[in-house]
Amino acid sequence: MPIGFAIYPRTRKVSPELVERFRTLPVANVSDSMSRLTAAGPRLRPMHTAGVLAGPALTVRTRPGDNLMLHKAIDMAEPGDVIVVDGGGDLTNSLMGEMMLAHAIKRGVAGFVVNGSIRDADAIRVTNLPLFAAGVSHRGPYKNGPGEINVVIAIDGMTIAPGDLVLGDADGVLAVGYDDAEAVCKAATAKHAAETRQMAEIEAGTSDREWVNVSLRQLGCSGLD
Repeated sequence: MPIGFAIYPRTRKVSPELVERFRTLPVANVSDSMSRLTAAGPRLRPMHTAGVLAGPALTVRTRPGDNLMLHKAIDMAEPGDVIVVDGGGDLTNSLMGEMMLAHAIKRGVAGFVVNGSIRDADAIRVTNLPLFAAGVSHRGPYKNGPGEINVVIAIDGMTIAPGDLVLGDADGVLAVGYDDAEAVCKAATAKHAAETRQMAEIEAGTSDREWVNVSLRQLGCSGLD
């Protein structure tokens, strides 16, 4: 078997119930609950018009500019999957466009994360399936391989294993490890509830801002009233 050219089974994935619980949480709150250490980088931006990305990862590692294994991943995808593609961040050739997106929708794919380029950007915005990518290029892909499906991949230091929770909104993309997902969801839910209360206090004019002065005094700032 050639090295770097293989398809593996996915042995586990986060449950649909857990995915729906994450869907209501801002990515920023989830990120804060993970100690602000995990991120896929600012280059991955939403190419769709609006909407939340949430689902278990089906991972693809491919040679930059080649989408053969991405085609296979779409054929393998289960309803609700998020296909996450490590294309090395190369933006020269697009890895997918309108036709592949249409096929993925028929398969019930929940969305895509592409560390590379896409094309048919206008059609993708209109279709509005959640899709995050690093760029856009009209130049098409090659279909020669190699590549791997259902392996651990990394995007800008963020690792994604098959079956991990993938979440995305206008602030970017975040992966939550399978083993940590339940604990992170509980912490992020509490964080979101606390921020909702803070927003209500701001609107009511009752927000206590004394913590700012307390912090400045503790840090030795001079000139405070």
